[in-house]
Amino acid sequence: MTSEKDIIQSTEARGRVFDAPSGHWVYRTLPNWLWPYAQLARWDRPIGWWLLLWPCWWATALAAAAGAKVGAPIWSVLPSPYHLVLFLIGAIAMRGAGCTYNDLADEDIDNKVARTRSRPLPSGQVTRKQAKIFLVLQALVGLAVVVQFNFFTVLLAVGSLVIVAIYPFMKRITNWPQLVLGLAFSWGALVGWSAHFGSLDWPAILLYAGSILWVIGYDTIYAHQDKEDDALVGVHSTARLFGSRTREALIVLYGGALALFLGAFAVAEVPMPAVAGLLAAGAHMYRQIMTLDIDNPNECLRLFKSNTVVGWLIFLGLVFGGLWTVVKPLF
Repeated sequence: MTSEKDIIQSTEARGRVFDAPSGHWVYRTLPNWLWPYAQLARWDRPIGWWLLLWPCWWATALAAAAGAKVGAPIWSVLPSPYHLVLFLIGAIAMRGAGCTYNDLADEDIDNKVARTRSRPLPSGQVTRKQAKIFLVLQALVGLAVVVQFNFFTVLLAVGSLVIVAIYPFMKRITNWPQLVLGLAFSWGALVGWSAHFGSLDWPAILLYAGSILWVIGYDTIYAHQDKEDDALVGVHSTARLFGSRTREALIVLYGGALALFLGAFAVAEVPMPAVAGLLAAGAHMYRQIMTLDIDNPNECLRLFKSNTVVGWLIFLGLVFGGLWTVVKPLF
């Protein structure tokens, strides 16, 4: 017998959103009335906050490993656990706030697209007023996180809100909404560095630029799920722009991202072993490109989600690269 959590949400029934897993903890543990709010924040699809988090964690690890010297204290080359936790909380809160804002802006479009019409607003599970209140609550959590950092970082983080505010409307006027998403989702590369040093420098800027290309790449893969519906309702995307040449575009985007990341590592003078994580991430990106089938929505979603592996590889490469430098005299 089909359980309520397996039902695709509609105006008649409360269930899961079309592309959300039915067995997720949201549906197992939260009371039924909270499901729509969890869906607005995408708690049932954590890949989004992971992808928002990675530039923050990369920059935190890059700043800690920058200029690591043999014999330095181990703690000096490790990313601040306090900052990592703050960025984790902030990424979950602000990704949820961003998705809620995006759903408010896109309710008319979401109601016309098969994959999104089961979301809480178009399916009638929450009102616009309720969604706005929930948006404010999430934003307040994000604000509480941001004010824990130095004043320069607070100003820098607040500056990203302009990009976040315009993003939902870009798909209506440009073929490059993924570029605007990249500007927003990569902002943590600047914030993570400034949280450590209280200023910006070239390593953070190069990391930011590389992350933008990475975001454009993985979100192009994601956008191929909706390209037919997008064409019908007049929504633009790099998936529609690149079309059958998506694989070639991804080679340029991912290749450029890796080159910029390598430049950031070099300017920051991080230990060479950190490059091993970057090479592994490059191999994973190459595999994404070679296995991509732009006409298979399930495969596009799987490859999109696999980018959290890229995040882990780069982050762990930086962490272990720094550690290797300071502990190798012991061997």
